[in-house]
Amino acid sequence: MSARAVVRAPVVPRGPWALSMRWHDLLFMHWPVPEEVLRPMIPGSLAVDTFGGSAWLGVVPFRMSGVRPRPLPAVEHISDFPEINLRTYVVGADGEAGVWFFSLDAASRLAVRLARTFYGLPYFDARMSCHPEGGWVRYESVRTHRGAAPARFAGRYRPRGSVFEATPGSLEDFLTGRYLLYSAGRGGRLVRAAIRHRPWPLQPAEVDVDRLEMTSQVGLEEPSGEPLLHFARYLEVVAWFPEEVG
Repeated sequence: MSARAVVRAPVVPRGPWALSMRWHDLLFMHWPVPEEVLRPMIPGSLAVDTFGGSAWLGVVPFRMSGVRPRPLPAVEHISDFPEINLRTYVVGADGEAGVWFFSLDAASRLAVRLARTFYGLPYFDARMSCHPEGGWVRYESVRTHRGAAPARFAGRYRPRGSVFEATPGSLEDFLTGRYLLYSAGRGGRLVRAAIRHRPWPLQPAEVDVDRLEMTSQVGLEEPSGEPLLHFARYLEVVAWFPEEVG
């Protein structure tokens, strides 16, 4: 990316938050990728964010609970569901760093449709499960969205080591300290939405992967080599509705 001042701190959103949620048993799986591989897949008004000379591709499975719009309460069985996303990291023209999602699969038909409508995010229906298994988290996701390219992840993961907060300027901070998401809104116009949460309670992690078929859907080869792994047990998050950029 070009040499610009990059802002990685939380932005100051306008007005009250719109959504509240809790994230559980989250695994960050990251691989370094040449920037030029991802550049054609990102809108021209965004720069691909890099660290150590590489862009980074992430697969992130986790479980959500208590998802609710302000000011409504959470509803059992509707507000709780697994989700998995395929992502990279970008910087806007004003230097604000954020996340670009290639896809997000969720086990909630309602959440998928609301996110596609109000956030312009590429959400897809999936058959998913996430449950504890002898100290591990057993996770499986198979996309079922009609007309969508296939995507699948199956495996188990667990934390290995003490909880820590990412040091500012570190690779861990680059990968996880993101407080904006960018997406293509209605009519293809670029929008972004702010989120707020405390610093990630990260732990080193390990994973046993049975199936990893998350990247061919966007024309990328499946990642090779060992991923960089981080685990987070629990995080409370609030999000704002998206605003058009520029």
